[in-house]
Amino acid sequence: MLKIHQRLGLITLAPFVATLIASSGATPGHTNASGVTTGGGSTASRDLHAGLGIATAGMYFTTASFAVFAPKISGTKTHGPILVHKILACIHGPGMVLTPILGAMAYRQISNGQKVSGIASAHGAVATVTAIAYGAAMLSVSIKF
Repeated sequence: MLKIHQRLGLITLAPFVATLIASSGATPGHTNASGVTTGGGSTASRDLHAGLGIATAGMYFTTASFAVFAPKISGTKTHGPILVHKILACIHGPGMVLTPILGAMAYRQISNGQKVSGIASAHGAVATVTAIAYGAAMLSVSIKF
C-alpha cells in the first residue's frame, strides 16, 4: 500500500502543478468606475482552474488513503525522513481540505460579481502553503539525510 501511495503521490503532482499554473488565469477582473470589468481571468480560466483543483483534491485524498489505511508494524518507531514527511502531512493535509472550500467560496463571490472577501481571500495563500508543504514532503522522502 505504501508503494502505491508513493506512485500516486508522484502522479498527483501533475494535476497539482497544472492547477497552480492555471491559477494565474483564474483571477477576477477589476471593475472600473463605469462598472465595466477589465483585466483578470475569464470564466473559462476559472472553470479550468476549478476543474483541475477538484481532480487534484480527488487524487490527493486517494493517495493519502493508501498511507492512512496501510498496515502498521507494531513497535516500529518513525524517525528521520519519514517523520519529516508525516509532520509536513499535518500541514498539507488540512491545506488540501481548506483550499477547495475557500476556492469554492471565492468562485461563488466572483460569479456573483462580488469582490473576493473574508476568509475566501485566503484561498491563494492557503494553496501556496499547501503546495510548498506537499513538495517538501515529497523531497523529504526522496533525498537522503
